Amino acid sequence: MSAHLLSWPVAALTKALAPHLPGCGVEVVAEIDSTNSELMRRARAGRAAPVLLVAETQSAAHGRLGRSWQGGVAGSALTCSLGLPLTPRNWSGLSLAVGLALAEALHPDIRLKWPNDLWWQGRKLAGILVETAGAGGAQAARYTVIGFGLNLAPLDGASLSTPPAWLQALLPDIDAPGALMRVAAPLAWALRVFEQEGFAPLAGRFNARCALAGQTVRLSDGVEGAALGVGPDGALRVRTAAGLREVTSAEISVRPLPQPEGGR
Repeated sequence: MSAHLLSWPVAALTKALAPHLPGCGVEVVAEIDSTNSELMRRARAGRAAPVLLVAETQSAAHGRLGRSWQGGVAGSALTCSLGLPLTPRNWSGLSLAVGLALAEALHPDIRLKWPNDLWWQGRKLAGILVETAGAGGAQAARYTVIGFGLNLAPLDGASLSTPPAWLQALLPDIDAPGALMRVAAPLAWALRVFEQEGFAPLAGRFNARCALAGQTVRLSDGVEGAALGVGPDGALRVRTAAGLREVTSAEISVRPLPQPEGGR
């Protein structure tokens, strides 16, 4: 395996995570297919200890609904996954809680695009993928893998309808190790709060950053309406011609429509 190109503060990360995730390991690899896939493989093999796995590059990164994700070259993005056993009272809104923790730890101008993206100026800055392994009911402990890819430097957006955003436009001196130090402990703390209290206490803070609130949106089933933000369970509320609709399915995509000329 090739040597690391960046200097990672493994000891500092371990110390920062310890109050929220005692015994959490921190691993950094130069290249892997997918940090989420690797932790899911471990979970299915019975390895359920908490761990933060960081990869400088990923060859088969993927997002929600199996979409591929452009990982770029080492240093152009922060790609990692946090795996841990979780037993929340209600799983609804977990990816929203993760996004909120990341956004609040990074910059006040970052917005949240329901259900799992970070946006800046209408462009995608980061994506989140949550996967779980294990059997049991709604309140049973499951090994939870939370992966995210955060763009740090400009990426080639030629194949995309909208070029992605990058964090160095907001924080010019930030690098991948520095970004991880910013978000690791706040993310771990937010997961413990979510485990105990669920998403409801976070809904107001999410709505303060909600990129879709007040916009006309189209759902993947063709229905259009005005997005009103999220409810206490993390569902996106959309006022349609047929009435208020609460969108909860992870299989439904939401896209904002172009605003009329002169609109906000």
